This record gives sequence, structure tokens and C-alpha cells, in this order.
Amino acid sequence: MAQKDAQRTRMASASGFIAALDQSGGSTPKALAQYGVEPADYSGDDEMYAAVHAMRSRIILADDFTSDKVLGAILFERTMDSDVNGKPTAQALWEDRGVVPFLKIDKGLDDEADGVQMLKPMPELDALLAKANEKGIFGTKERSLILEANAKGIAAVVAQQFDVARQVSGAGLVPIVEPEVHIESATKAEAEDMLAAEIMNNLNDLPDDVDVILKLTIPTKAGLYDAAAGHPRVLRVVALSGGYSTEVACDLLSQNHKMIASFSRALAEGLNVKMSAAEFNTALGANIQKIYAASVA
Repeated sequence: MAQKDAQRTRMASASGFIAALDQSGGSTPKALAQYGVEPADYSGDDEMYAAVHAMRSRIILADDFTSDKVLGAILFERTMDSDVNGKPTAQALWEDRGVVPFLKIDKGLDDEADGVQMLKPMPELDALLAKANEKGIFGTKERSLILEANAKGIAAVVAQQFDVARQVSGAGLVPIVEPEVHIESATKAEAEDMLAAEIMNNLNDLPDDVDVILKLTIPTKAGLYDAAAGHPRVLRVVALSGGYSTEVACDLLSQNHKMIASFSRALAEGLNVKMSAAEFNTALGANIQKIYAASVA
């Protein structure tokens, strides 16, 4: 319990951001291509996942990937089950880097209905949560997607997210609730207004022993989620990069003073498998500094 208490305190109050290292399935080839590893460079899923684990390990072990600026890291299940520097990944993150480990638990998105994509069913979630506890994971993350300002769809997405959050909390983990709004939605601002209201309604219905982290698209209206950030059931509000470049994501985030970053593509932007250790550390360090500065703005 002492470890989880220390991690909870860190997530609630320390300066920094959460690194999203949880690309899976269809997003893995894109992440590798951004890193300079093309499909021709690997054969089959096992080699693909080995390549992406090597990339993630390189990030985790980089000079600037420490608790000075990085609060937490979200892992894919295969990454949790793998080792970094001879230790299970979650253990290496916390013991060697001072970074709080999270686990991506969703199984992807259902087909679009009512302007949203709900979470696919997760029938084995209880078993996964039990394994996460054994591995030293602090919290979880599951992503839904909002495509348009549809009140029915947005209410359904948020209700499903909070149902999962209760299940995660019941297993002794802290849930990251992630109802993403697509950055190219023609009704992004209107959808975000609806989302903000639904989030507050669901937060007000949570029992006192359930705390959540909210992971949200950087809003069109700066400060939209400030009320949620101040809610007693919210440990932190974090922002996803959603396809924005590092520069744009950081600029937008810096206008939202009660949000910190939880970036994936923006964190790894400009990194390449062929870089020397010094080049890699310099490039990653620059990204980390930009994201950190935007998170504390």
C-alpha cells in the first residue's frame, strides 16, 4: 500500500506529464513507421511487437525520461508482460525511473453509432486487472471516440467509461477515463460542451471511494474542463495529443492551465531508429522539455 500511496500522491500533485507508450494493433505499424521502422523490416506480429518494445525500452531508458518531468507511462499489455533492462517493465519504470505505470485495458472500438465509437466488450477484464495488480500497475486507461455532437451517443460513451472506471477502482486500481473527441470533427466545440456536462454528471454520481483521472482532447474553448479538474473525485485531468504535432499540441495545452499532457505521437515525434544514443537522447529530451513546459504553464 505504501507504494500505491506514494504513486497516488505523485499523480495528484507533482509537476510533469504522462507518456503514452501504449500503441497496439493497428496503431503499432504507424508508430514504428514514424520511428523509421517500415513493414518490410519485420515479419509477423511477434517481430513487429519486438520492434516496438525495443523503441519503448529506448525511450524509457533515455537520460531525460525520469521523474523530473515524466509522472507516469501508459503501457500496452505486451509491454507490461515484457522486461526493460532485466526487470518487468512496470517495476523498472517505478524503481529505476520514478515513473508511475498504467495499463491500456481496452480491446479497441466498436463500429460507429450515434456519432460515437463505444468500447468493445471486455469479458476478461477482471482477470486482466488481477494480473495488472500482480505486475505493480497503478492505474488503467480505456479509450472511446466521439465523432460528432450527438447527445445520445456522448451520454452513452461517458456512462460506459464510468461503468468501467467503477470496475477498475473495485480492483484497487485508478482508472483513466478517456472519451476522446476527434480533432477533425466538424462539431468539435459543441461535442466538447456536451461531454463536459456529461462528465460532471457522472463525477457527481461516483461514491467517495472512487477517484479517476480524465484524459481528454485539448478543448476548442480553453479552460472548458477546469471545473472537472477541481472535482473531489478527480486526481488529474490530462490531455491527449490526438494527432496534433508536438508544437501545436503544446501550444494548445499551454492555454489550459489545469490540464497536463498525456501524449503519444507528439512524444515520439522526430525520433528515429538509426539515431545514435546521443542524437536520440537529445531529440527525446527536447520533446520532453516542450511537453513538460506546456504541462506546467
